[in-house]
Amino acid sequence: MSHVFGPVPSRRLGRSLGVDVVPFKTCPYDCIYCQLGRTTRKTVERAEWVPLEEVVAEVEAKLATKPDVITLSGSGEPTLYSRLGELIGRIKSMTETPVVVLTNGALLWQPEVRGELLAADLVVPSLDAADEETFRAVNRPHEDISFEKMLTGLVAFRKEFTGDFWLEVFLVKETATEAHVSKLARCAEEIGPDRVQLNTLTRPPAEDFAEAVSPERLAKLARLFRPPAEVIADVHHVHERAEFAASRDEILEMLRRRPCSVEDIARGLGLHRNEVVKFVEDLAAEGLITSSRVGDILYYKAER
Repeated sequence: MSHVFGPVPSRRLGRSLGVDVVPFKTCPYDCIYCQLGRTTRKTVERAEWVPLEEVVAEVEAKLATKPDVITLSGSGEPTLYSRLGELIGRIKSMTETPVVVLTNGALLWQPEVRGELLAADLVVPSLDAADEETFRAVNRPHEDISFEKMLTGLVAFRKEFTGDFWLEVFLVKETATEAHVSKLARCAEEIGPDRVQLNTLTRPPAEDFAEAVSPERLAKLARLFRPPAEVIADVHHVHERAEFAASRDEILEMLRRRPCSVEDIARGLGLHRNEVVKFVEDLAAEGLITSSRVGDILYYKAER
């Protein structure tokens, strides 16, 4: 199985070459809004989940695609990869392309994790809650992680890290109150990121009760941060690059024949599931496909 996918268009980062080094849904959190579904292995244990040399070779082979960034993210929490620091170092020895790590920040209370991230060019951790009760309700963390431990890790990492630090605040309808977002803004001030970015649901969430926040509401809440946060949620974003048109059309044609899950599409077309998620998001935003859940599996079908 490939550990590198793309490049895929990212609304924040340009053409992003994805590096996926943790098994699907292996994470310290089980967030109610996660586009990948419910966590199946909730853990804080780090391991070399995939061979380092395999990943390095795949990244090297993809450098000819000239991505704007190389992004460690994928199907699980990347800081659970025990050789993350070595991987970042090896990538940076091969290319000057910036290395980005998208993380939920759950393990930044561990000094060794913070140390391994120091060589990255940009780190984008998350902060979705401003108190223990909301943290438990929204992120549903591993029992070893408290809200204070998580926040302390974010503050400590910011003090040590000299690269770019963007803080993503993911809001759902239940947390998008002025009272709670004001508390989030105070937490962000304590952390001191270079940017604060507000996001909300644009894809089907792990839990049906998780609801998106309207663009108008996000814009109003963004003003509670100092300086104001940047709203990055974009349900109307469409990837228009020619190299992605063929795969989008193939997926749509497949869904005209029968409903499929993301995994069905990935297996059928030989794509990485994270690429499929990007394409499915586009097609749903255009109103070309709809989704329905059967048990724990989300199926997509063509509307016309």
